Amino acid sequence: MSSSLLDVIIFSLVGGVASLAGGVLLLKFKLKPSVISDYVTPFAAGALLSAAFLDLLKESAESNLYEQGLYGALGGILLFFFLERFFSWFHHHHPHKEGVMKDPKINMIIIGDSLHNIIDGLAIGAAFLISPNVGIVSALAVAAHEIPQEIGDFGLLLSKGMEMKKVLLFNLVSASLSTFSAVAIFLIGSSITINTAPLLGVVAGMFIYIAASDIIPEIHKSNSKKIVNLSSMMLILGVVSVGTLSNLLH
Repeated sequence: MSSSLLDVIIFSLVGGVASLAGGVLLLKFKLKPSVISDYVTPFAAGALLSAAFLDLLKESAESNLYEQGLYGALGGILLFFFLERFFSWFHHHHPHKEGVMKDPKINMIIIGDSLHNIIDGLAIGAAFLISPNVGIVSALAVAAHEIPQEIGDFGLLLSKGMEMKKVLLFNLVSASLSTFSAVAIFLIGSSITINTAPLLGVVAGMFIYIAASDIIPEIHKSNSKKIVNLSSMMLILGVVSVGTLSNLLH
């Protein structure tokens, strides 16, 4: 069964809508972004790793093009390494566990987050080119990663004096960029014949890189035994949840 454009639009919006709701709850209950990230960020790492190994690379193996998938994964990891080196602020404007917050300018937050969401959208659109099942698993894994990221930006922009209406507007625009890039790559890919195995690998490489180089090191920074134990459980829960969903869908 092939994916539809409606599938792409709906699931590419999941992360943005959930992040916006989280930001509103953040304001209503006067929570710190780190409170949410303690729970959601480790879950996101597990979800991304599970989607990469138990869905995307597994899919390339079932297509008998496993070697091409592995080359694609390696290429994806290297690609995102160089992207992060080029855009040094790409993923690193989150609030940190120890209460230390890097202090980029508002423009850098907006530009970095916009680029981040465009790339997330490309990954979602590419996954839906493979099949609806792969697209759904990938979109939910991306959403798990996107929610703490967007909520962190929400709190950071407010702390730097941006009006709440403007922050809400920024979140809506940011979510739309992810959807726009997902739809664009899906329409382009649907109009031409492409080899999906390397594409599966590239998206898997992206997920592995984000989880291993960006999220997990942040988890290790905590010195609190309670937070470490909680993070470990949430990471495993992310792996099990996405792995189970992938098996059910397939």
